[in-house]
Amino acid sequence: MTKNRRVVITGIGSITPLGNSVDVFWKNIKSGQSGAGPISVFDASRFKTKFACEVKGFDPLEYIENNKELRKLDKFSVFALAATQQAFTDSNIQLEKIEPEKAGVIWGSGIGGLDTFYKEAKKLIESTGSPRMSPFFIPKMISDIAAGLISMKYNFQGPNYATVSACASSSHAIINSYNYIKNHNYDIFITGGSEASVTEMGVGGFNALHALSTRNDDPKTASRPFDQNRDGFVLGEGAGCLILEELEHAKKRGAKIYAEIIGSASNADAHHITAPHPEGRGAKKVMQQAIQNSKINPESIDYINVHGTSTPLGDLAEINAIIDVFKDHAYNLEISATKSMTGHLLGAAGAIESIICIKSINDNYIPPTINNKTLDSKINPNLNLNLNKGKEKNINTAICNTFGFGGHNTSVIFKTYTD
Repeated sequence: MTKNRRVVITGIGSITPLGNSVDVFWKNIKSGQSGAGPISVFDASRFKTKFACEVKGFDPLEYIENNKELRKLDKFSVFALAATQQAFTDSNIQLEKIEPEKAGVIWGSGIGGLDTFYKEAKKLIESTGSPRMSPFFIPKMISDIAAGLISMKYNFQGPNYATVSACASSSHAIINSYNYIKNHNYDIFITGGSEASVTEMGVGGFNALHALSTRNDDPKTASRPFDQNRDGFVLGEGAGCLILEELEHAKKRGAKIYAEIIGSASNADAHHITAPHPEGRGAKKVMQQAIQNSKINPESIDYINVHGTSTPLGDLAEINAIIDVFKDHAYNLEISATKSMTGHLLGAAGAIESIICIKSINDNYIPPTINNKTLDSKINPNLNLNLNKGKEKNINTAICNTFGFGGHNTSVIFKTYTD
């Protein structure tokens, strides 16, 4: 078994509330745009929250063969296939030159086919006599189906499964894919995550948890990490895909290389079903472990894309963890919470924010944390939170933090590729 092989990113793709390609998405991130607006996919007038970060202007038939095939798929799978097609095209992989058994797919989704579940459950409840449910109900709904569909489309016959760990789902998918290539004899993985939870069940469920912002009078400023008056996250949807490849395999086929993954870690708070540990215990340890696994010093980190959901407890716990881990260097770090623009894509968040880290390294640009009007009095104002304005700065190494309900914590470290 070959161990400690280097793993690089050779393709990226995205479907987001800020654009349906990486180029458009990144342009809007850099300019500090908000993806939030009134919900259009259902009548939200009876809900406490009437807005979300929806994907806009997306034509599924650009990626799915026809309407007949489209009817067999939940939206989260359509997003997954679309982002993957973008990344696959971007990577310039020639399928005939890939060994299928050495190519895998690991895909994350926190909830899977929620809209399909709701519609089929409604049909069942409203039916009289024998229920007439769709024969595609189960395969449309299950969270693993996106990974299966991707593997079938590209004939990747290696490890194939879904990671389901709430908002950490796609980060776990990336970590597992990275470890398969690094520590085993695999060449390439398609990985990432997708979510399509802007539905009656999604909004209603998160409203019941008091997790969502209810700033209906001004949706575009509702996601406001670190702000004194933040009142919850904004629900988002979409997908992010990364092509991970063993370095020598990528070099042999002349692939362009965006960045290298040099380390990662995952752990658990073991504290509460929805709230983070108040002292950021798990967040602190997962960053420390990722840095240790990367064999670098904390001072080598230039940028952190924080989980930063705009919840009162979560933002403070993560900031406290960063100060504990980095000590004086915490005030040299660049930090941004890009969910202020994208909203919270749940199981797809880690993949989308990993792409942001990669683009930050490529472009030497720190995205802003928008919508901050009054910094939380409990947050040290000397931290570089890039409030309301991004900036150009040399970025060599970046951490992507993603945490999830259930106490799941992940950190992935990306670095400029050097031969």
